[in-house]
Amino acid sequence: MTTPVDGANAPSLKDVLRLALAAVGVVYGDIGTSPLYTLRECLNAAGDTGEAQVLGILSLIFWSLIGVVTLKYVVLAMRWDNRGEGGVLALMALTLDGKGLGARARRTLFALGVVGAALFYGDCILTPAISVLSAVEGLKIATDAFEPFVVPLSLAVLVALFVVQRFGTAGVGKLFGPITVVWFAALLVLGLVHIAERPGVLAALDPRHAVEFFLDNGWVGFAALGSVVLAITGGEALYADMGHFGAKPIRWAWFGLVLPSLLVNYFGQGALVLANPAAVANPFYLMAPGWALLPMVALATAATVIASQAVISGAFSMAQQATLLDLSPRMRIRHTSHSEMGQIYVPTLNWGLMIGVALLVAGFGSSDRLANAYGIAVTGTMLVTTVLAMAAARHLWGWSRGRVALVLGGFLVVDAAFLSANLLKIASGGWIPLAVGALVFATMWTWRRGRTALADQESADSLPTELFLRRIEPGKPHRVPGTAVFMTARASEIPRALLHNLKHNQILHERVVLASVTTLPVPRVPGAERVSVEDLGKGFLAVKMSFGFMQTPDVPKALAHLPRYGHAWDEMRTSYFIGRNSLSAAVKPTLPRWQERLFIALYKLGANAGDFFRIPPGKVVELGTRVEI
Repeated sequence: MTTPVDGANAPSLKDVLRLALAAVGVVYGDIGTSPLYTLRECLNAAGDTGEAQVLGILSLIFWSLIGVVTLKYVVLAMRWDNRGEGGVLALMALTLDGKGLGARARRTLFALGVVGAALFYGDCILTPAISVLSAVEGLKIATDAFEPFVVPLSLAVLVALFVVQRFGTAGVGKLFGPITVVWFAALLVLGLVHIAERPGVLAALDPRHAVEFFLDNGWVGFAALGSVVLAITGGEALYADMGHFGAKPIRWAWFGLVLPSLLVNYFGQGALVLANPAAVANPFYLMAPGWALLPMVALATAATVIASQAVISGAFSMAQQATLLDLSPRMRIRHTSHSEMGQIYVPTLNWGLMIGVALLVAGFGSSDRLANAYGIAVTGTMLVTTVLAMAAARHLWGWSRGRVALVLGGFLVVDAAFLSANLLKIASGGWIPLAVGALVFATMWTWRRGRTALADQESADSLPTELFLRRIEPGKPHRVPGTAVFMTARASEIPRALLHNLKHNQILHERVVLASVTTLPVPRVPGAERVSVEDLGKGFLAVKMSFGFMQTPDVPKALAHLPRYGHAWDEMRTSYFIGRNSLSAAVKPTLPRWQERLFIALYKLGANAGDFFRIPPGKVVELGTRVEI
């Protein structure tokens, strides 16, 4: 395990504070906008606004933020890094390096990682919808005349957000931190005012109120737990974004600003409801004095847009990781910044998310109804993270079973309880993230199995490189000036594109490069370790390029390092040959028929290999082959 900010290269205090400010805007947008709706939904689920109910709910929220977000994610998960990167796929890749894992265990852990990634996409659709809707709904507090405009205004804000994604967020992103700091300051001030008026609400710090809430309310109390989880929905973001900021800035932002602001605001809302039970209709906005209502709506809308932006950017990063880990077809990925690493735009995913979010807003119409769909995806991903961490602790870090159970077993129980409570919401909207997750899982699993079947088919029909080279004689075939780069999955086998080119044109270039690209289970591969070269003789080179799952493969840039290995390189005299298979159904398919059809459809939708490997279009030659699977 490593931590980006530790060691000799640890940043200065100024750098940490700068990164902490940025982390406030990017990492904490989701959890920072939860006060807009969380306490309201919890008390509605409890069905009562009596003192015991309010103190019990507040106690549950307090200890959830302390136990799950603070202890599990801020303190522990920051240590579960894959060379500085976090997130469910990074943890899955790390866990699969563990010793003593059998084939079945590896398949199970791999499947769990895919499940976690699939559920993440379900959360990506719900978060922008519920966040922006809950912010704009504050207009109804000012006057009922605004009610017909809540949904149209929410849709307008969300559509505008997705439309501007193609321009990148590097410029606007500089405003995220300061705006979110103002937001958290407003949460803090509003909460303090109402706590001062009713300080007795602080009794909820005693965990006995949470225990008594369950004992007194039974099944209703368990159901309310499904709403309490709304307070911790941004926990996974802490882990997933650690590679962008490092552990120390994220921790400083949490303990120095975010956690105090959230707790004070929740307790302030509770004090307001104790003083005026009718305020349960919208305790967040009713905390504000009349003159501050519209400014708070504007600030809340800005904060929810920032939270939505963070989720969308996370979806883009997840799509890039899934593509490089061969869990999905190649997607067209555009880099929107020449200086900021990770600033990417995935058009297909962007428009798909926009359509899904718009349908949710139009279909549900209010954050109350949409809250019923929220939580399942988040708690499912949280549970997967804990299970993967337990496997990594046992097989990678060498923990004993007792230590695993003592340190991580409690989190497993809590995550399972939250997920179970949220499963009660399936009929009232919880099926939506599950359906999205199931669709994404089926797509990823089918793609993985299809790629394996296709590779087996190609390997069965291939010609070993060693045998091919033995058949080459001086002057036969004719060699032409320049370099031909043939993209191949395995340098030990001659790619079909080369055989087709030789068959139809009866020539070989003076130098032939068999180039293969491998994605390693690490975030990034340093430039010095990215390329390995083997001289096969007779003008043939086998060049293996290795990239991390957070990097975009750039084949021409990697091949430009060949002079370091004693081989001349002239990009102007180089052509790239790429094979493009045309798939068709076999009489006896290797996959179930439905998976075969889905894989063929996905294969056709995949981005062009030349674009994906960042090869200039004018230098690419595509040669097609028909393959039955």
